[in-house]
Amino acid sequence: MAFSFDESCSRVREALADAGRGLVEREAMVEVVTLCAVAGEHLLVIGPPGTAKSEAVRRTARALGGSYFEYLLGRFTEPSEVFGPVDLRKLREGLVETETAGMLPEAEVAFLDEVFLGSTAILNTLLGVLNERVFRRGHTRLACPLRVCVGASNALPEDEALAAFADRFLARIFVEPVPDPRLEELLAGGAALALEGETRTASLEALDVLARAAREADLTRVRPHLAQALRLLRGAGLALSDRRMVKTQRLVAAAAVLAGRRAPDGGDLWPLVYAVPTQAGQALAREVLRDVLARSENPALAAAALEASAGPLARAQRLIHAARGVLAARPGDAEGEALAAWRLKLEGVVREVDAGFAPEALPEDLRALREEVRAALP
Repeated sequence: MAFSFDESCSRVREALADAGRGLVEREAMVEVVTLCAVAGEHLLVIGPPGTAKSEAVRRTARALGGSYFEYLLGRFTEPSEVFGPVDLRKLREGLVETETAGMLPEAEVAFLDEVFLGSTAILNTLLGVLNERVFRRGHTRLACPLRVCVGASNALPEDEALAAFADRFLARIFVEPVPDPRLEELLAGGAALALEGETRTASLEALDVLARAAREADLTRVRPHLAQALRLLRGAGLALSDRRMVKTQRLVAAAAVLAGRRAPDGGDLWPLVYAVPTQAGQALAREVLRDVLARSENPALAAAALEASAGPLARAQRLIHAARGVLAARPGDAEGEALAAWRLKLEGVVREVDAGFAPEALPEDLRALREEVRAALP
């Protein structure tokens, strides 16, 4: 079935909303995985154990559709565990060929936990898969359908050889344990995850429509703004490699098409922050690019845009999304604890809007939503 550009945007947004439901403080990660899938780039997730990195990737993979491969690498992991075993029948004929069915070379979305623990043989083979989408081993040459590979680790590697491998992951996102104010949401969300049924799937066809639109996007208007942002980063001591700078254009174009626009503008520069390799560097980039990122917004990737930019329009999009969710979840009973809890959530939305925006700086769509929320309160 062929999807139009608008239909593809809608399907991916709906699937993303399903994938992120219940994942407290991991909504941005779900969105960045999708951003990378549309851009045709790879993502590195850095964070301590037990922070739902694998769950977020699994849910995003289900939402995007297609075949999925996941593996926890270790010091003694054999290449056959990732890429498939040698075909013994062909080996008897003197050919070293690999049976790749169900393994990484045939996956559309892949997740490699503790990716830097892989052996030299695994990482060298991975380079071809990541860079060229080609699997080479013995006599086997196979084009890989991989859209995005997500690597995870507890920390960035210090070894120079591993750092060179890590550079093949264009985007980086750093996760921390859920903060104290959201622990109730974490507990409720964790319980809900175990009870959930099937989530919506965008389908690879829809994803490919957006990926094609991102490749064909006209960056003429946004390129001078991107170049200026890169100059600002250089001036602050955050020099990106030439390859990384060129590839950031793919993230910018992907952000635009996921927002429903075929040509990026100044509001789509926020993915540049995720291309900065270190956590400290990303924090500095947010400060250096504060004015550049002030226009950042993305209705499909609201959490990722907010985390990258901390800009007012991105904050407004997040609040609108949160308020719509609360309004839609109004309990049926006229009284009772459920209704009282619902009212408290609405009041919390209003307080957050008032605390985050001066009345004269309130975006028009957020102003209208605030009035709608106020009208829903008794």
